[in-house]
Amino acid sequence: MISRYSRKELVNIWSEENKYNIWLDVEIAAAQAMEKYKIIPKGVSSIVKRKGKINVKRIHQIESKVKHDVIAFLTSITEKAGYNARYLHQGMTSSDVLDTSFNIQLVQSGKILLGDIDRILSVLKKKALRYKFTPCIGRSHGIHAEPITFGLKLASYYEEFKRNKKRLQSAIDEVSTCAISGAVGTFANIDPRVEIYVSKKLKLRPEPISTQVIPRDRHAYYFSILGIIAGSIERIATEIRHLQRSEVYELQEYFSKDQKGSSAMPHKKNPILSENLTGLARIVRSHVTPALENIALWHERDISHSSVERSIGPDSNITLDFALVRLSNLLDNMVVYPKKMIKNLNLTNGVVFSQEVMLELTKVGLTREKAYRIIQKHAKVSISKNINLIDLLKKDRLIYSKIPNKKMDSIFKYSKHLKNINYIFRRVFK
Repeated sequence: MISRYSRKELVNIWSEENKYNIWLDVEIAAAQAMEKYKIIPKGVSSIVKRKGKINVKRIHQIESKVKHDVIAFLTSITEKAGYNARYLHQGMTSSDVLDTSFNIQLVQSGKILLGDIDRILSVLKKKALRYKFTPCIGRSHGIHAEPITFGLKLASYYEEFKRNKKRLQSAIDEVSTCAISGAVGTFANIDPRVEIYVSKKLKLRPEPISTQVIPRDRHAYYFSILGIIAGSIERIATEIRHLQRSEVYELQEYFSKDQKGSSAMPHKKNPILSENLTGLARIVRSHVTPALENIALWHERDISHSSVERSIGPDSNITLDFALVRLSNLLDNMVVYPKKMIKNLNLTNGVVFSQEVMLELTKVGLTREKAYRIIQKHAKVSISKNINLIDLLKKDRLIYSKIPNKKMDSIFKYSKHLKNINYIFRRVFK
């Protein structure tokens, strides 16, 4: 991933240095198990641990000749650790190291992403409570529907990210497996107890059946969850973009003192961060399909998944981490305009109360169909001629005979739409 959209913590996890260090941890843990069960001589693991330092440049030099990354890695360790390093990798196959290590990198990344989500939840809760009773218009199909509150909108996002946290925890658990089962996964040349030992040492679970590679449905699940989280990011980003439009302008991204919005138009304040998040979400989601396609490998294994994972492993996790951190900062610093929300709420001259009038007419004897037709007719006039709906309804003799003016006035109040906000908040923030 390009440095512009990367944070150090995730970049370090997916660095060559960290990858090879994890490979070494796997090999040392396996050697310790083999020593314990008297498969190789004692002392091999301690010598390798002391002397087997990672030299990325040297590994690449060897790989350029042997055309095999794990062999190049083992050769470089042997050069450092000496003759006893020949006992490393006894009965193991490359996928034992690669797959176990890849899962460790996913777990490391996932834990940081969980922290990112926690920060978003904290900001959303704070803002939702602050704007709990700040009225604004609810929109469906982009059209004014009925009143809600800005806090309720934020509470919806909070609940969604609660689900995302639960999903991600499940995805981390899904890939927390280890395979040290040898060629085609039969343990023909390695004791199954080695896998159990390594799994415990590395805080993983033994893969029940690995067929030489860990089944890729596990990874497809993990990357699918990243895609869902990206979708949630875009949902919020899209809302911010809409609400910052000049004709709406209910909120805006924080605009710093020396910030410039346009090279041509000095007046511009553009929602560049939320637009950026929309683009980053597309990148993360684009990796879901390759992850799903990795499930169907030939027979017991092939390496068609390898090139895919070398790309989507770092890119998905690094990009999503950056996007989550950017979103939390964006939400924490956004500027909200409650007065503009009220102005927009009143923009359509009270037609947002049309349902309540219709329901009241059904209570006093009209069929729903007739009540709908009557209110719809007046609503159309209200919109086209810019006349308050309540004034039109009070002049309608049929409606006036069914709904007294005092009752009509009580219908055209926002309080009814706010009466269950506390109930909803208790369900979300329990």
